[in-house]
Amino acid sequence: MQRMNLFQAYLAQEFAEDYQEGRLSRRDALKLIGSVTGSLVLAEGFLAGCAPAAPLTATALGAPSASETSSSQPAADTVPADDAAIVAGPVRFAGEGGDLDAYLARPKGEGPFAVVLVCHENRGLTEHIRDVTRRLGKAGYVALAIDLLSRLGGTDAVGSDNVPGVLGGMDPDQFVQDFVSGWRYLSSQPFADAARAGMVGFCFGGGVTWLVATRMPELKAAVPFYGPHPSLDAVADIQAAVLAIYAGRDQRINQGIPPIEAAMRQHGKTYEQVVYPETDHAFHNDTGSRYNPEAAQDAWRRTLEWFARYLAPVEAE
Repeated sequence: MQRMNLFQAYLAQEFAEDYQEGRLSRRDALKLIGSVTGSLVLAEGFLAGCAPAAPLTATALGAPSASETSSSQPAADTVPADDAAIVAGPVRFAGEGGDLDAYLARPKGEGPFAVVLVCHENRGLTEHIRDVTRRLGKAGYVALAIDLLSRLGGTDAVGSDNVPGVLGGMDPDQFVQDFVSGWRYLSSQPFADAARAGMVGFCFGGGVTWLVATRMPELKAAVPFYGPHPSLDAVADIQAAVLAIYAGRDQRINQGIPPIEAAMRQHGKTYEQVVYPETDHAFHNDTGSRYNPEAAQDAWRRTLEWFARYLAPVEAE
């Protein structure tokens, strides 16, 4: 049996955990894990011995993931698409093997402004991620959220339920290349200062952010939110200042904190981490059932402070 890559294992484990927590029925968990692994037998193995912590309710059965569930508490810093302070909308540019679709938001004005690349969760380029991109635009950055499903027609064409399996079947090297292509595209735009580039990602996108940081030396700052960690052997290649955000109850991800912290310290990397007690994985997503407004707002404040520190213009001597 072919060994799963980092993101296949991450996605499969996430759906198994959702089943244990009563967020997915066994049928839906098997379907999602099978779509990621390509094997219902392996999916059965993931769920062997698992049981929901509480009886599934009618709402939980077949419920969408946290990133797709409506919340009654939208984030206080949500930015509408027609906000007068920004220019926002879809863009398309050349990537390896085909054109890439993305959502770009930037301040009005000539700039040039520092760049922040944005990586979506395991449900693709959703309206929530577009909103996060606009928040960065309003904060003074040229923000670019790339749809990693572009070559298949984009997130909407693939369909929300199919996105995790498709992402799991993709080569992680392609994720890195797509963000390098996005950075190169911004390098050609007069309003962007691509020499000052950062990146942020959430859940699956947090893992992609870690991975890009190990492969893209031009990255000055990175903020991965509760994403799977990269190979410790690759830590030496990280040039970005990393602020890692974690949820206190997210034991699946948090068990990797001590080794990644030790590796970052060993190699003399600029690194800080914040763990928010009594919060769940995906707590920043204000459209999800795990949204924690206090933690989300504090984490976003820290994110903007990190980018302000490490993407600031270099003062002339």
